[in-house]
Amino acid sequence: MHTIFSYLKQYKKESILAPCFKMLEAFFDLLVPTMIARLINQGIVYGNWSKIGFYVVILIVLALIGMACSFTAQFFAARAAVGITCKLRQQLFDHIQSLSFTQFDQLGINTLITRMTSDMNQVQNGINMTLRLLLRSPFIVFGSMIMAYFYSPRIALVFLVSIVLLSIVIATIMMISIPLFKKVQSQLDDLLGLTRDNITGVRVVRAFCKEEDEVHSFDQKNNMYTKLNEFQGRIGALMNPFTYVIINVGTIVLIYKGAIQVNVGTLSQGDVVALYNYMAQIIVELLKLANLIVTLNKSVACAERIESVLEVENKMVYSKKRKDFCSNVAFQLENVSFSYPSSSAQALSNISFSVDAGDVIGVTGGTGAGKSTLMQVLSRYYDLDSGSILCMGNDLNSYPYDQLNEMIGFVSQNVVLFQGSIRDNMKWGNNNASDEQIWQALEIAQAKDLVEQKPGQLDYILEQNGKNLSGGQRQRLTIARALMKQPSILILDDSASALDFATDARLRKAIHQLKNITVFIVSQRISSIRHANQILVLDDGLLVGKGSHEQLLDSCSVYQEIYASQYQEEVSS
Repeated sequence: MHTIFSYLKQYKKESILAPCFKMLEAFFDLLVPTMIARLINQGIVYGNWSKIGFYVVILIVLALIGMACSFTAQFFAARAAVGITCKLRQQLFDHIQSLSFTQFDQLGINTLITRMTSDMNQVQNGINMTLRLLLRSPFIVFGSMIMAYFYSPRIALVFLVSIVLLSIVIATIMMISIPLFKKVQSQLDDLLGLTRDNITGVRVVRAFCKEEDEVHSFDQKNNMYTKLNEFQGRIGALMNPFTYVIINVGTIVLIYKGAIQVNVGTLSQGDVVALYNYMAQIIVELLKLANLIVTLNKSVACAERIESVLEVENKMVYSKKRKDFCSNVAFQLENVSFSYPSSSAQALSNISFSVDAGDVIGVTGGTGAGKSTLMQVLSRYYDLDSGSILCMGNDLNSYPYDQLNEMIGFVSQNVVLFQGSIRDNMKWGNNNASDEQIWQALEIAQAKDLVEQKPGQLDYILEQNGKNLSGGQRQRLTIARALMKQPSILILDDSASALDFATDARLRKAIHQLKNITVFIVSQRISSIRHANQILVLDDGLLVGKGSHEQLLDSCSVYQEIYASQYQEEVSS
């Protein structure tokens, strides 16, 4: 909550003026029953039309002033709420962008989306309602009781008892419903996760005819979320009947006591009407206050969820001083071990090898062998459990964040393109790139012909994640985007798997001709890596072989098995 309070200080004027104008509105509302009492006592009882007209005009003026105050308060409250939420949302987004892959794995994408959207809207609504009603409702409630005291101290006791009983009912319901809301939001995280998986994997779902199974799974999650919401709603629904019972009983006692005092002569008819109106104001404001408390506690729960993300610290420490290269060895690994935060088993164990600058390195192994993990560790997406990595003679951890990103171009096996033109996507690699540089990168990535055939060429608009392109076309564009950075180290993490053999061969030939660039090619295709300067073979997180294609065929059983599965005829002959 301290983050929200810090932003609240930036909207100090709005945060003060909004409740002040609401208090003014409440003050004029408290005058209305008194004016009505005088209208009855001085005008209607005696048939004095001038008094009636005078008080009617006063009531109209009070209504107009109150309305003006209400609109002004709403303006300032909305301005503060929207402004604070805008800054908070920006801070949360910036913070999420700064987190490491480890934090993403721990938090989960689904809950981050929920906190950025649903939770943020609840916070905005809570700030708005708080600035408008937090002071107004108590002011009306206690103001009505004080005004009732001036009319009749005995009848004021009815107000006091009613307020105490209502406060007990509201507090009890709040204590039960507030923890439920946190569970509701957690269920929403799960529902969002399932929905996100189904939308992103809709082609796979349909390919395996799993629509009914996924609908059934969604129904189960949705029913759980709905039932929890309904249970919370039932608890909250108890508030209205309980409060109305208390207020109606209080009203009956008020009228009974008031009628007795009217008969005795200690109260006038107008005074009883005023007391009744004050009782009516109390019930309206207490119901508003109850709803405000519900909204406020929802927003507090959501603010705590947002705060918990902001409190997550990126444990990856980056140097601020740029490093000069002091070795021709691109990478040197010594006993590198790594495990994911959610896993007890090591994904990499005691990996040691060295790579000369300018070499082309092939990386292969079975599914789950640790190939992608190794590439992510080399890019410092994750920190090691143990061991050390030297990059161009310096500790990998000693490089500043910007320099590390400039050095390494990473093309993931999960292709990601953004909605917009091809030119815009290419400029992610170099924002100041000319069209000539873009075409050069496209030519190396074997994507030049592809772009030339598109209407508008570089101005051709890609749909979200490049859905209007084939898998191989998307892969070639992502490779070109990485080349735009002109990196010292290029990592192709199984990023040519969708290419045909001819295109793959041309791509490898073009990459081999690049100068002063170290290339890692991760692939299960032997043809893609057989001409590499060095091939690394992984199996279950272990480095079980390294050397040239010929050396591994003689010495590495895992490599032999992979080769045999792809070149069966050659092996059998």
